[in-house]
Amino acid sequence: MKALFFDIDGTLLSEITKEIPQSALDALKKTAEKGNLTFINTGRTWSELPEEMKQLPFSGFLCGCGTYLRQGDEILMHHTVSGKRCEEIPVILKECNAGMILEGTDNVYFTAEPSRFKDLEQTRAHFAAVGVGLAETAETKGIIYDKLCIVTDTQSDVERMYREFEQEFDIMDRRGGFYELVPLGYSKGTAVEYVLKQYGLTKEDAYVFGDSSNDLAMFQCGAHTIALGKHDEVLDPYTEYVTDTVEQDGVAKAMEYYGLI
Repeated sequence: MKALFFDIDGTLLSEITKEIPQSALDALKKTAEKGNLTFINTGRTWSELPEEMKQLPFSGFLCGCGTYLRQGDEILMHHTVSGKRCEEIPVILKECNAGMILEGTDNVYFTAEPSRFKDLEQTRAHFAAVGVGLAETAETKGIIYDKLCIVTDTQSDVERMYREFEQEFDIMDRRGGFYELVPLGYSKGTAVEYVLKQYGLTKEDAYVFGDSSNDLAMFQCGAHTIALGKHDEVLDPYTEYVTDTVEQDGVAKAMEYYGLI
């Protein structure tokens, strides 16, 4: 039995077509029929997953960069930012003149007022279209979230942002002024380790598929590391095999290469 771990955006889900290729869906079904386990391992929180993806027959969902682990209806582990910090962080980010997406298991929170960041506002509109991020805002008292993303530009105080958060968060620079913050001690790598221990598997049994810098932690935890054709160069030192792009059936080709289907 092998355990396969998949990032979503740019790995399973095309950022061009916004769909999972049929070849990948077929490959997931075939490897499950061979007795292998399949897990979503994503930076997205549970609330950010498309409903149709939640209905796919994965063995489990590892969300929020390892802060939320779920199998079926059972929540195996859930870590959140403390309530006090959940209130303090939006205030600090406004003072840093930065944009924010506060990512929770039940909801996603944006500031009440639109920001000057085009990409952030497009993300707000995307979630709003599917009914997420509407009821409450970053300023709402009592909200709880698992992790966050920060958007900056030349007007933002990035140095202060690091000073404020580097002692409690892993700050991942996703390029272009975009940062992903996850509580220290949690990552896609810790999620892989949790699953392997749960099933009595070893690192050699783990196959990880990814494309971005937040996949680095799981690339360091799996023996077999597969980078998609278009991927962040930070993964290169830890990549065993480079497959094709999502749109060119990269996931299915890699699974065939390793004899997983």
